[in-house]
Amino acid sequence: MYLGAIEAGGTKFVCAVGDRDGNIKERVTFPTTTPEETMRHVVDFFSRYELEAIGIGSFGPIDLHPDSATYGYITSTPKQKWVNFNFVGEMKRHFQVPIGFDTDVNAAALGERRWGAAKGVRSCIYITVGTGIGVGAIVEGNLLHGLMHPEMGHILIRRHPEDTFAGVCPYHGDCLEGMASGPAIEKRWGKKGAELADRSEVWELEAFYLAQAIANYILILSPEKVIIGGGVMKQKQLLPKIRRNVQELLNGYIQQEAILRDIDQYIVLPGLGDNAGICGALALAEQALAQ
Repeated sequence: MYLGAIEAGGTKFVCAVGDRDGNIKERVTFPTTTPEETMRHVVDFFSRYELEAIGIGSFGPIDLHPDSATYGYITSTPKQKWVNFNFVGEMKRHFQVPIGFDTDVNAAALGERRWGAAKGVRSCIYITVGTGIGVGAIVEGNLLHGLMHPEMGHILIRRHPEDTFAGVCPYHGDCLEGMASGPAIEKRWGKKGAELADRSEVWELEAFYLAQAIANYILILSPEKVIIGGGVMKQKQLLPKIRRNVQELLNGYIQQEAILRDIDQYIVLPGLGDNAGICGALALAEQALAQ
């Protein structure tokens, strides 16, 4: 018997089956279209296996309160066809097994703590910078929830004094996601990030915004490890700039070796690479089985 895993992104779904050690036996990827079409692919894939449990890491916002009438739903997402979609309920119609459900970035944080760059620590954050910006957090060994779940990609940040870009977030304009996501880079500069690799000013500005966010997360959550991934982070020149900016912003206030001298080991890329989210979904399935 296997564990099932779903990494549900706004652009694509990744489905996989694997074991409790994070080993993936098979995985498939398909575009995120309508719920009807997308879920048909999901059900067809998992129907070929005998599953013990399923873990879902989903784009959001989502309802994570078990006592809520809309528990397991994708709620006020910008993807209009998915608004108020009963994700967990739809899976339970087809699979009578325990189902773990959380955000895609919380799942990635869980995967990185279990098998990746945050293995052995009790607190970490996972940041993804791509089509959107999302942040998952583990605090004292537990995924961070509250009124809903962290939405740290939408924090408000200081604008660069020479930046007049309005931002692309439909809700906030110039929040972090509005200023530093992949679509923000493309709209501001007129080209996709991959086509701007040799433009140092692009990545200095990107680091300016991402470092502000990371400095705030450090001051608020005090994570033992900061992991940052996503498509934008494929630009290898970006991470050193972020680290330097974080040190400058904190300005010696946090007297910890991890920040003062070992920041190259403190702010890092995902140890699991592009598998952080899907491995985290396996870990969600394992948690659901244990409950």
